[in-house]
Amino acid sequence: MKDNHPTGLQKEMFDQLRDKRLFDQAQAYAYDYLDKVLDRNVFPTEEAIGALKVFDEPLPEAPGDPGRLLQLLHEYGSPATAAQGGGRYFGFVNGGAAPAALAVRWLADVWDQNAAMYLMSPVASRLESVCEKWIVDLLGLPASTAAGVVGGTSLATLCGLAAGRNELLRRLGWDVQTQGLFGAPNLRVILGEQAHASVFKALGLLGFGRSQVEFVPADGQGRMICSRMPTVDGRCLVVVQAGHVSTGAFDPIGEIAALAREGGAWVHVDGAFGLWAAASKNRRHLAAGLDQADSWSVDAHKTLNAPYDCGLVLCRDRETLRAALRIAASYLPGDENRDGMQYTPEMSRRARAVELWATLKSLGKSGVQDLVDRLCRHAGNLAAGLRANGFNVLNEVVFNQVLAAGDGPDQTRAILDYIQKSGECWCGGTIWKGAPAIRISVCSWATTEADVERTLSTFVKARERAEARPKNR
Repeated sequence: MKDNHPTGLQKEMFDQLRDKRLFDQAQAYAYDYLDKVLDRNVFPTEEAIGALKVFDEPLPEAPGDPGRLLQLLHEYGSPATAAQGGGRYFGFVNGGAAPAALAVRWLADVWDQNAAMYLMSPVASRLESVCEKWIVDLLGLPASTAAGVVGGTSLATLCGLAAGRNELLRRLGWDVQTQGLFGAPNLRVILGEQAHASVFKALGLLGFGRSQVEFVPADGQGRMICSRMPTVDGRCLVVVQAGHVSTGAFDPIGEIAALAREGGAWVHVDGAFGLWAAASKNRRHLAAGLDQADSWSVDAHKTLNAPYDCGLVLCRDRETLRAALRIAASYLPGDENRDGMQYTPEMSRRARAVELWATLKSLGKSGVQDLVDRLCRHAGNLAAGLRANGFNVLNEVVFNQVLAAGDGPDQTRAILDYIQKSGECWCGGTIWKGAPAIRISVCSWATTEADVERTLSTFVKARERAEARPKNR
């Protein structure tokens, strides 16, 4: 007769589920982290980074003590994180996490759902459907629009362009799913000359080389110049940008979409952080004509402040998106319920829609607008403060991006170096018009007016340090 009582490691794991001490320990560490993240160094110290060597070891031969591994992560891992949850992290347009969504994520992590199919997780399926409706309404997109929940805009752009490529070829009498790409009609790709790097990555994965790309000149803010668009026809994939990665500038989406649709082209909007402008009555003019596009990509973990990682591909025509991404097999039953894997490249995928739903539910329409407007207001105040203190602001601050510089390349580099090492705030660097510049991306709900003032003070101190450095002879 078989013994139904587990022993050894299996018994220990059952005991850990029952007695909850392991989870109480994790909760205590999480609370400790949350209590400190607003005031700690925004970027980890060299000492904290150096201490990470504690993790460099061979894979243990025997099972480890779970309590000890939690302790290691909190003792050495927590200090080596970037404080994105605070109000003075301005790097890479990385948003914070709305508290309600963060709490819901803890619960969802315990659920540990695979969101591939309704039969794997009815709640994930339902929440994806709800979020799809809410976001389409929030952004003013066509009611027919379908959404796939993915890891981020890079993958969402890939999905949107795959749908566009396949649909354009279908109109030309070519079925990619059965005939592949060898021998397919040639397509053209039209981009602004300052399109985001992730767009080129997506195009490469889809079989488009740079020699197939026709570049549209950009103005001084990185916006496509509509009058310089080439003649567009039914063989064209046109990609426009809602929010330049350095300046925050928006392409003239409506004007370009009108030209493209007249010629029968497919229009995709790369709106990683800027697409949320459409959720604010005070900013939606930036994305005028957004609803005239065919597909869109956007991150919820940027401007919206959903936890990482959560991106969305949106497509005007549901069946076109499904045709590009669907999967079928005898063991995968289909019914009238939503199977998330039919709208994304992944099958196995975590239930990102749970915290997306929580973010939207906790904010509501007015809360999303308030968040967008507040981020933009802080960016405008930062820009004004920098100008008042003698810094060069290089962009028209229309959204949440500020591009700044000191007096000359050497001073700018020295200022950025001090800021990144100070722990007071953190900004990224870039090259703008051939010279170094500092990117300030205001993207966290936690940023306050006091954070803005503290950041301005850090910039002034950084310049003083830069001016005090010995000059190279």
